[in-house]
Parts: sequence; C-alpha cells; structure tokens
Amino acid sequence: MIQVQGLTKTYRGRAVVDGISFEAGRGEIVGFLGPNGAGKSTTMRILSGFLLPTSGKVEIAGHDIVEESLQARRHLGYMPEDVPLYPEMRVEEYLRYRAGIKGVPRDRLTARVTANMERCGVAQVARKLIGTLSKGYRQRIGLADALVHDPEILILDEPTNGLDPNQIRSVREIIRSLAGQHTVLLSTHILAEVEAVCERVIILDGGRIKATGDPASLARRLERGARLALEAKGPGTEAMEKALLRVVGVSEVRSEALPGDWTRFELGVRGGEDPREEIFRVVNLEQWSLRHLSMEPATLEEIFAGLTAESGREIEPQARA
Repeated sequence: MIQVQGLTKTYRGRAVVDGISFEAGRGEIVGFLGPNGAGKSTTMRILSGFLLPTSGKVEIAGHDIVEESLQARRHLGYMPEDVPLYPEMRVEEYLRYRAGIKGVPRDRLTARVTANMERCGVAQVARKLIGTLSKGYRQRIGLADALVHDPEILILDEPTNGLDPNQIRSVREIIRSLAGQHTVLLSTHILAEVEAVCERVIILDGGRIKATGDPASLARRLERGARLALEAKGPGTEAMEKALLRVVGVSEVRSEALPGDWTRFELGVRGGEDPREEIFRVVNLEQWSLRHLSMEPATLEEIFAGLTAESGREIEPQARA
C-alpha cells in the first residue's frame, strides 16, 4: 500500500530526510517513531503529496506520489499535526464540504458524513461551530475528515498532540478500530502511542531509519532482552550480586535494600536468554529465601534509548491512556 525507496529531502544543503526506505502493507498500523526534529513530519508531507522530495520514490496504492499525484491522493486520507479547520463552519457542514471536494458521490455523501461523525465521536456536536469546540473535538473532526472518502491509506501526523488523557484514549480507540480495514502510518514522538495502537514500528532519528520491526524482534536484534525482578534474603547484598552475575544470560545486576533484610534485585537479561531456572538453582544452592521473581520484556523506551543515545534528543514515554 505504501512503498518508499531512497527518500531524501534537503533544505539549504542539509538532509532533513536522508535516503529512507520502508513499506506498510494492507490493513497494517505502523508507528513512525522519533524525537522532535527527526524528519517525521517532513516525510508525512511528502507521502501525502504536499511536499516534493529532493530524490527518491514514493508509491501510494501503486501510484507515484509525484508523477500520479491525483490518482495517489484518491487512495489517501491525511491528518496533519495542526488540522486546518474552518472555525466559522458547523461540524456537519464542514464534513459535507470536505466530502464533496474529495469526490464522494452525492447519493452517498450524507451516509458517509453521518457514519464518520458517529465513528469519530463528533455526532453530538454536528451543528456546533468548529471554533467553539475543544482541541479534542477538533482533532476528531480532523480524523473524520481524513476518513470521509473511505481511503485505503491513512497518514496521521501526531494525532493526539496536545490532548488530555481522556481525549488521547478516545482518539487511540478510533485508530485501533481501523486495523485490518485501512493501512495506517502513525507519526508520533510518544512511545506509549506506538505501544498502544501499532503492530510495527519504524524508528527514525536524524532523518534516517534506525530500525524497523515489532518491539520483541527489535529487542532480539539489538540484544536488549528482558528485565528480571527478584526479591530475596541471603548472606549479604554484595555476595548475592556476585552469585547472580555468574548466571548465564544475566548482563547486569542492580540492588535496592527493602525492610526486613530483604533485597530487591533488578537483572538485565541478554536478548533471547531466560535465566530463571538457573536462578532458582542458585537460590536453592545458596539457601536464600525467595519471595518474588518476575520477568518482563524490554520496553520500547529501552529499545529507543539504545538506538538514539548518540543524538542526545529525548522522546516522551508518557503514561498509557
């Protein structure tokens, strides 16, 4: 559905997007993740036909976005970071206007507008002026606009930017509902956004793709394994740390004293390793008391930090909504 090959965009001799290549398949929700200034919005604007590339090729549903722009954009719904709405228009009036511009047949126009107002949670404000509505409603109107002509492909640039937690949850639920029906490319600098709605992630930094895949496969590729939490009581923290570090697969050990002579250990685990059986053996051999042992996969935040550490730029983990 989306195919990008060697895409480059330069400004005053500097490559903002630097030779990137990727694809997104039918019905897939793909996260386009990177810190502010990574080149995400520039890429989105090129993919949507609003900005010409310096070099490279973009195909939308088999149509070249430069050579066959009109045909490509018929298959495409685009929601920019700052949705350009008309504040003096009423919601339904605006969406009917946009549906007409996008070529929705007159006999289907009312049904399409009504269905998308319901889907995006703006039916209750259909007759209100857009300028009187909250940012959460305006973002959902922008999403309804992107969907109104029933495109196969959706490009969403920071769709929850500036929203409160309840508004974020609402927009994410709408995006999740699109899986399987639409190919969605979702640009964000918020890690929880990708973890909440995306099947696959493309990590961009400094205009280049650092990695692509689902979080589990990225963790394996980068040898960033799980983290293991252990609460035990034994002969002393230092001796216990040394014993745990000797376990095959354990890459690091951090400790924290707990009440009652208990110690909490956080263990870094190498990609693909599961040292729990060996840890149980050590616990029994050393005659420690054990009250907790749990293992969690590497988080997307840890993966991202490892990939972009040299850039010095931050990305927002943000709590889940």
